[in-house]
Amino acid sequence: MNTKLETLTPSGIWKNFKSLTQIPRPSKKEARIIEYIKKFGENLRLETHVDRVGNIVIRKPATPGMENRKGVIFQSHLDMVPQKNSDKKHDFEKDPIEAYIDGEWVKANGTTLGADNGIGVAAMMSVLESKDLSHGPVEALFTIDEETGMTGAFALEPGILKGDILLNLDSEDEGELYIGCAGGMDGNFEFDYLADKIPSGYKPYLIKISRLKGGHSGIDINLGRGNSNLILFRLLWRAENTSGMRLCMVEGGNMRNAIPREAHAVVIVPERNEKAFLELVKEYTSVVSKELAFTEPDLKIELSKAEMPANVMQTDFQKRLIAAVYSCPNGTIRMTDGIPGLVETSTNLAIVKTNPASVNISCLLRSSVDSAKENLANTMRALFEMAGAKVTFTGSYPGWKPNMDSAIMKTMDAVYQKKYGKKLEIKAIHAGLECGIIGGVYPNLDMVSFGPTIRHPHSPDEKVHVASVQKFWDFLVDTLQNIPVKK
Repeated sequence: MNTKLETLTPSGIWKNFKSLTQIPRPSKKEARIIEYIKKFGENLRLETHVDRVGNIVIRKPATPGMENRKGVIFQSHLDMVPQKNSDKKHDFEKDPIEAYIDGEWVKANGTTLGADNGIGVAAMMSVLESKDLSHGPVEALFTIDEETGMTGAFALEPGILKGDILLNLDSEDEGELYIGCAGGMDGNFEFDYLADKIPSGYKPYLIKISRLKGGHSGIDINLGRGNSNLILFRLLWRAENTSGMRLCMVEGGNMRNAIPREAHAVVIVPERNEKAFLELVKEYTSVVSKELAFTEPDLKIELSKAEMPANVMQTDFQKRLIAAVYSCPNGTIRMTDGIPGLVETSTNLAIVKTNPASVNISCLLRSSVDSAKENLANTMRALFEMAGAKVTFTGSYPGWKPNMDSAIMKTMDAVYQKKYGKKLEIKAIHAGLECGIIGGVYPNLDMVSFGPTIRHPHSPDEKVHVASVQKFWDFLVDTLQNIPVKK
C-alpha cells in the first residue's frame, strides 16, 4: 500500500492534504484542526483571525504589481464526514486516516478519505504559503461544521471578509463550475418509547442489513441506491403483519447527510410462527437482492438468533412507528425543470435510533425551491404527527440562486477555454454549499464553486482523482493571475 502522497503532484497540495489526514476532524470535533490551521497562518506571519465559533480567516497581501486586483476569498470547510465499514476498527476522534495511492486515485483504508473538503483546504494552504504565485489580495476562509448543520457559515459575522469574489473549493467534478446549490432542512421525529414485558412463547432474532454503498445524500440521491432503514422497515412491516413479530429495538444510519448503509433490529417471534418468519426473511432477501442487483450487488440481509431482550415495544406503539417509517418519503421527489439530470427536491431517511425513552428518526430534506422544501416538510409533519410523533424541523439553510451574469464565472470560463481548449460546464448542484449562507451575509460577493474530481463522498468508497487535482490547481493559479482590476 503506497501511502507516500507527498510524492504526487502538485506536491504542495498533497503534502498539506497528507498532514490533514493525520489530524482527526469529524464534524463538531474540530478543535485540533482549528488550532493547526491557526498556527499555520501565524507561522507564515500572516494576519490570522479565529471567530467565536472556530471559523478562521487568514489574509495574504497582494504580490507586487497585483495590488489593484479585486480581492479573492477562498473558502473550504475543515470538518469531514466520519463513515467506516462495519469491520474497520477506527476512532475518528483519535485515529489518523489511512490514505493510500491506488493507480489514478487516492483512497482510504475502510473509512471516508476526507478529500471532501480536505483537498480544498490543502489548496488554500498552498496559496497562503506559496512564494511564486502571482495574485491580488487573498483571504482564506476556513469554516467549521459544514457537514452537520453548516453552523460555521451561519455564525459568520458581517464585516470580517473584505474581498469581492468568493471561490468555494467544495465541488467534486473537475471541469465543472457551480453557480447554484440546493437549500436544506433537518427533519426530526421523536416517538416516546412505550414498552411491555416480554411475553412467553417467543423467540428472539437479530435482523441485520449491511454492505450497501451509501454515499452523499444529495449528489448520489438519484442513483437508486438502497437505503438500509427502508429495506429494514419494509421487512419489519411484512413480518409484523404476517407472523406476529414484535419489535424490541431498531437502529440504522448515523449521519443525516449520508445515505444509510447499515441497519439492524432485535425482534421476537411467536414460536408457533417461527417457521413462517424464517421463510419470509429468506423470500424477502431474494426479492430485494434481485430488485437492487445492479445498484447494490453486495447487499447482505442476515438473520441470526439473539439473546432475549429486557422488554418489547407496546403493540400499538410498534404499529405506529413501523407504519410511519415505512411510509416516510425518501429519495428523489422531483427533478429540475429544464436542466436534465439535476434533482430539484429530495429527502434522505438518514437515522433511526432506539433510546431508553424514545425512538428518534432523522431526515435531511433538500430543494432548490423553497416552497417545495416547505411542502415536503409539511407532508412529513402530517405523516409523523398522525403516527403520534413529536415533529421539529431545524437547521434550515437557503439555496444559492444561480447568477448567469457573474463576472468571475465569465472570467474563469475564458481562462479554462484558453488553457484546455474547451468550455467549462456551468452547473448547479443538488447539495448544500455554504455559498448560499455566506451570500446572505455578504450579498455583494460574486461567487462560484469548483474543485477536483471526487467520487463517493460521505462513504468509505470516497476517492479523489490524482490527475484532476493537478488540473484543479493549475486552473486555480491561472484564475488568480486573471482576476479583474478594481474599478
